[in-house]
Formats: sequence, C-alpha cells, structure tokens
Amino acid sequence: MLCSLCGARPASTADGRCAMCTGFHREGERVRPVPVPAGLYHLRSPVALGRVVCVLLGSVAVADALSIASGVHARLLLGDRTEDGYATVDDLTWTHAEALYQSTGALQGLTLLATAVVFLIWLRRVRRNAEVFDPGAHSMRPGWAIGAWFVPIGNLWLPYRVVRDVRTASELPGTPGGRSAFPGVLLHAWWVALVAAQLFGRYASRRYEAAETLDEITDALDLVAFSDVLDIVAAVLAVLLVRGLTAMQGERATLGPLAVG
Repeated sequence: MLCSLCGARPASTADGRCAMCTGFHREGERVRPVPVPAGLYHLRSPVALGRVVCVLLGSVAVADALSIASGVHARLLLGDRTEDGYATVDDLTWTHAEALYQSTGALQGLTLLATAVVFLIWLRRVRRNAEVFDPGAHSMRPGWAIGAWFVPIGNLWLPYRVVRDVRTASELPGTPGGRSAFPGVLLHAWWVALVAAQLFGRYASRRYEAAETLDEITDALDLVAFSDVLDIVAAVLAVLLVRGLTAMQGERATLGPLAVG
C-alpha cells in the first residue's frame, strides 16, 4: 500500500503514511539534519546545466520554426501549377528552395544532438541528487537516467519513469504535488508531446523521402511541418520541466537529509 499522504512511497505506519511523511507530521518533534558519512552526501547544483539546456531547447524550437518556414516556402512554389498539373517553378528556383529546406533540416539535427547531450548530463545530475533526497522513491537505479533512452521500445516509457521518480524524490516532504514547481500534468504532457513528435517525425521523414509526385511532395511537406510543430511544443514543455525540477531541487536541498528527533 502506498502512503496515504504523498501516494509515492510504501506506507510504514498504522495510519498509512510513509517514513518520510511521518517525520514531517509528528507533533511535538523537531526535524533536524542527519550527519552524513563522508563520501555519501554529494548534492550538486543543477542550475547552470539547467540554464544551458533551456538555451539549447530554445535553439531547437528556432530550428523547427525555420524548417516550417522553408517548408511553407517550398510548398507555395509547388502550388503554382499549369492546367496540366505541372509546377510552374523553374529548376533553379526549386533547387535553391530544396537546398534551403535540407539546410534547416541539418540545423535541426545539430541542435537536437547538442541539446540531447547536455540534457542527459543535467538529468544524470538531478537523478543523483534525488537519490540523496529520497532513495526509496526510485523504481530504477541511477544509471538508467542515461541508459533508459537507449533501450529499443523501452525508451517509450522508461525515461518517463526516471523523471517521474526524480520529481517525486525532489518534492518537499508532506506537500506532494500541491506546491510543486512542475505539476504532474505537465510531466505527462511533456512526455506525450516528446514521444508523439519523435514517432510522427520519423513517419513524416519517410513520407518525404519516398515522395515522387507533386501531390506526394506537398503532402509530405505538410506532415513534416506538423511534426515540427509537435517538436516545438515538446521543447517548450521540456523547458518547463528543466526549470521546474531544478527549482524543486533547490528548495529540497535546503532541508538536506532529514530525520526525526
């Protein structure tokens, strides 16, 4: 049975509360820091990394917007057709438009790669901090903060579990969700948007690569543009995630490891 107060950890008392929440609600007792053996207490600030991740996520959104703009430009060029259905755009103009579209796609790839690397470094740090805050809140070992993203099929939900557990461990004890800097509904929305953007983006890219006729190309351009919109939504929600979890850990770190006494 889970704790009746936080709903995240196993209940350990007769009234259905976990050990951590019980420590914050015993009347007449004080909460004090626990002396931690050397080498075990390694909280590290995620603030600087979080700021870099947010800037990089912004660059991802900008690259997506440029891709949408270049795609719309290419689509408009193909929209002007003769009565026989042939595009009126000349070869040189189309070659330049296609080169621009491919360039924005390359920019998307570069910004995404840089963002992914720094995001994983940030996630590894907040996961380790969360291990200090509440070791019992995690369903997966710390190494999964990075490894979960590289498991085929499993990467559709394992990284979400890692982030969810980090959020749970980073909450102020006794106030689960209510005063969180990153509400659970936003966590769910971020993950849905991220998975949708990745899956739909792959589908749209395949459609574009396989397109041969004018109609197939214009349809594929529309699909890629929609996947870029999903990617922008996921990037915005990721910024909220990074800022929220970073702020939560800043608050939680002021308490340190706690005990009742």
